[in-house]
Amino acid sequence: MSWHFGSCTTLVTVIVGAALVGASMPVALTAQEATEKVQYLLVQTAGGASFEDGVLILESIGTSTLYFSDRPERVAGYILTEEFVANWASGDDSFASDPPNADLSIVSDDGAMEIVLVLMNPRLVDDDLSYDVEILEGEMPAAAGPNTLFIDIIGRPLSPVSVAGVDRRVTRRTVRRLAY
Repeated sequence: MSWHFGSCTTLVTVIVGAALVGASMPVALTAQEATEKVQYLLVQTAGGASFEDGVLILESIGTSTLYFSDRPERVAGYILTEEFVANWASGDDSFASDPPNADLSIVSDDGAMEIVLVLMNPRLVDDDLSYDVEILEGEMPAAAGPNTLFIDIIGRPLSPVSVAGVDRRVTRRTVRRLAY
Protein backbone atom coordinates (compact mmCIF):
# COMPACT_ATOMS: atom_id res chain seq x y z
CA MET A 1 0.00 0.00 0.00
CA SER A 2 1.39 3.42 -0.89
CA TRP A 3 0.92 6.51 1.20
CA HIS A 4 1.83 9.67 -0.68
CA PHE A 5 3.22 12.85 0.90
CA GLY A 6 3.67 15.87 -1.35
CA SER A 7 7.39 16.17 -2.01
CA CYS A 8 8.64 13.74 0.67
CA THR A 9 10.74 10.95 -0.79
CA THR A 10 11.89 8.91 2.20
CA LEU A 11 9.69 5.94 3.05
CA VAL A 12 9.71 4.44 6.52
CA THR A 13 7.59 1.49 7.57
CA VAL A 14 5.45 2.50 10.50
CA ILE A 15 3.04 0.42 12.51
CA VAL A 16 0.10 2.72 13.22
CA GLY A 17 -1.71 0.42 15.60
CA ALA A 18 -5.32 0.56 14.32
CA ALA A 19 -5.76 -0.37 10.69
CA LEU A 20 -3.55 -0.56 7.67
CA VAL A 21 -0.75 -2.06 9.75
CA GLY A 22 2.54 -2.32 7.93
CA ALA A 23 1.86 0.53 5.53
CA SER A 24 4.79 2.30 3.97
CA MET A 25 4.64 5.92 5.00
CA PRO A 26 7.16 8.71 4.59
CA VAL A 27 7.52 9.96 8.13
CA ALA A 28 10.54 11.26 10.03
CA LEU A 29 9.73 9.18 13.11
CA THR A 30 10.65 5.77 14.41
CA ALA A 31 7.87 3.18 14.40
CA GLN A 32 7.53 3.43 18.19
CA GLU A 33 7.28 7.25 18.12
CA ALA A 34 4.65 7.13 15.38
CA THR A 35 2.56 4.59 17.27
CA GLU A 36 2.74 6.65 20.44
CA LYS A 37 2.31 10.18 19.04
CA VAL A 38 1.01 10.47 15.51
CA GLN A 39 -2.73 10.19 15.00
CA TYR A 40 -4.26 10.36 11.54
CA LEU A 41 -7.73 11.60 10.72
CA LEU A 42 -8.97 10.24 7.39
CA VAL A 43 -11.16 12.26 5.01
CA GLN A 44 -13.28 11.09 2.09
CA THR A 45 -15.30 13.38 -0.17
CA ALA A 46 -18.22 12.44 -2.41
CA GLY A 47 -20.54 14.13 -4.87
CA GLY A 48 -23.66 12.68 -3.26
CA ALA A 49 -24.94 10.13 -0.79
CA SER A 50 -27.87 7.79 -0.32
CA PHE A 51 -28.97 5.72 2.66
CA GLU A 52 -31.27 2.72 2.91
CA ASP A 53 -31.54 -0.28 5.25
CA GLY A 54 -28.35 0.52 7.19
CA VAL A 55 -26.22 1.03 4.08
CA LEU A 56 -24.60 4.38 3.28
CA ILE A 57 -23.54 4.85 -0.33
CA LEU A 58 -21.08 7.66 -1.02
CA GLU A 59 -21.69 8.44 -4.68
CA SER A 60 -18.91 9.70 -6.96
CA ILE A 61 -16.35 9.13 -4.18
CA GLY A 62 -12.99 10.82 -4.57
CA THR A 63 -10.24 8.56 -5.87
CA SER A 64 -8.07 9.48 -2.88
CA THR A 65 -8.67 9.18 0.83
CA LEU A 66 -6.84 12.06 2.51
CA TYR A 67 -5.21 11.84 5.91
CA PHE A 68 -3.53 14.29 8.21
CA SER A 69 -2.14 14.38 11.69
CA ASP A 70 -2.36 16.91 14.45
CA ARG A 71 0.55 18.42 16.30
CA PRO A 72 3.38 17.82 16.83
CA GLU A 73 4.09 16.20 13.44
CA ARG A 74 1.47 17.75 11.09
CA VAL A 75 1.83 15.07 8.43
CA ALA A 76 -0.59 15.08 5.48
CA GLY A 77 -1.03 12.91 2.42
CA TYR A 78 -3.35 10.51 0.67
CA ILE A 79 -3.96 6.88 -0.08
CA LEU A 80 -5.96 5.69 -3.06
CA THR A 81 -9.51 4.94 -1.90
CA GLU A 82 -9.27 1.57 -3.64
CA GLU A 83 -6.22 0.70 -1.48
CA PHE A 84 -7.94 2.02 1.65
CA VAL A 85 -10.87 -0.35 1.07
CA ALA A 86 -8.63 -3.28 0.13
CA ASN A 87 -6.71 -2.92 3.41
CA TRP A 88 -9.72 -2.41 5.71
CA ALA A 89 -9.17 -5.81 7.37
CA SER A 90 -5.34 -5.77 7.38
CA GLY A 91 -3.58 -6.34 10.68
CA ASP A 92 -4.57 -7.59 14.10
CA ASP A 93 -6.13 -4.25 15.13
CA SER A 94 -7.84 -3.45 11.82
CA PHE A 95 -10.93 -1.40 11.16
CA ALA A 96 -12.71 -4.73 10.50
CA SER A 97 -11.97 -5.86 14.06
CA ASP A 98 -12.52 -2.42 15.64
CA PRO A 99 -14.82 -0.37 13.37
CA PRO A 100 -14.07 3.36 13.34
CA ASN A 101 -16.42 6.18 14.21
CA ALA A 102 -16.98 8.76 11.52
CA ASP A 103 -18.71 12.09 11.02
CA LEU A 104 -20.63 12.57 7.78
CA SER A 105 -20.92 16.30 7.06
CA ILE A 106 -23.46 17.44 4.50
CA VAL A 107 -23.85 21.08 3.49
CA SER A 108 -26.89 22.16 1.51
CA ASP A 109 -28.95 25.29 0.94
CA ASP A 110 -30.81 24.39 4.14
CA GLY A 111 -27.61 24.48 6.21
CA ALA A 112 -25.16 21.96 7.61
CA MET A 113 -26.01 18.49 8.83
CA GLU A 114 -23.75 16.08 10.70
CA ILE A 115 -24.32 12.41 11.37
CA VAL A 116 -22.03 10.39 13.64
CA LEU A 117 -21.64 6.80 12.46
CA VAL A 118 -19.80 3.56 12.99
CA LEU A 119 -18.43 2.36 9.63
CA MET A 120 -18.30 -1.32 8.68
CA ASN A 121 -17.74 -3.50 5.63
CA PRO A 122 -16.71 -1.01 2.91
CA ARG A 123 -17.37 -1.94 -0.72
CA LEU A 124 -16.13 0.05 -3.71
CA VAL A 125 -18.02 -0.47 -6.98
CA ASP A 126 -16.96 1.82 -9.79
CA ASP A 127 -16.99 5.27 -8.16
CA ASP A 128 -19.50 4.48 -5.37
CA LEU A 129 -18.30 3.50 -1.90
CA SER A 130 -20.77 1.67 0.35
CA TYR A 131 -20.49 1.17 4.10
CA ASP A 132 -22.74 -0.72 6.48
CA VAL A 133 -23.35 1.85 9.21
CA GLU A 134 -24.66 2.19 12.72
CA ILE A 135 -25.99 5.70 13.39
CA LEU A 136 -24.78 7.01 16.76
CA GLU A 137 -26.04 10.58 16.50
CA GLY A 138 -28.10 12.58 14.04
CA GLU A 139 -30.63 11.70 11.40
CA MET A 140 -29.53 10.26 8.08
CA PRO A 141 -31.39 11.60 5.05
CA ALA A 142 -32.40 9.14 2.32
CA ALA A 143 -30.39 11.20 -0.19
CA ALA A 144 -27.91 14.08 0.01
CA GLY A 145 -25.65 16.16 -2.18
CA PRO A 146 -21.92 16.79 -1.78
CA ASN A 147 -20.52 15.53 1.52
CA THR A 148 -17.37 14.86 3.49
CA LEU A 149 -16.74 11.84 5.69
CA PHE A 150 -14.26 12.33 8.57
CA ILE A 151 -13.02 8.96 9.82
CA ASP A 152 -11.59 8.85 13.35
CA ILE A 153 -8.45 7.96 13.89
CA ILE A 154 -5.53 5.81 12.94
CA GLY A 155 -2.66 5.70 15.38
CA ARG A 156 -4.58 5.81 18.62
CA PRO A 157 -3.87 5.91 21.83
CA LEU A 158 -6.75 8.40 22.02
CA SER A 159 -9.84 6.52 20.93
CA PRO A 160 -12.67 8.22 19.01
CA VAL A 161 -14.67 8.39 22.23
CA SER A 162 -11.79 9.67 24.34
CA VAL A 163 -11.96 13.10 25.95
CA ALA A 164 -9.71 14.52 23.21
CA GLY A 165 -11.83 12.93 20.47
CA VAL A 166 -15.05 14.29 21.96
CA ASP A 167 -13.49 17.74 22.49
CA ARG A 168 -12.31 17.80 18.87
CA ARG A 169 -15.80 16.93 17.58
CA VAL A 170 -17.51 19.48 19.84
CA THR A 171 -15.10 22.22 18.73
CA ARG A 172 -15.52 21.34 15.05
CA ARG A 173 -19.32 21.30 15.32
CA THR A 174 -19.40 24.60 17.22
CA VAL A 175 -17.24 26.30 14.61
CA ARG A 176 -19.38 24.95 11.77
CA ARG A 177 -22.66 25.94 13.41
CA LEU A 178 -21.41 29.47 14.05
CA ALA A 179 -20.38 29.76 10.40
CA TYR A 180 -23.93 29.10 9.16
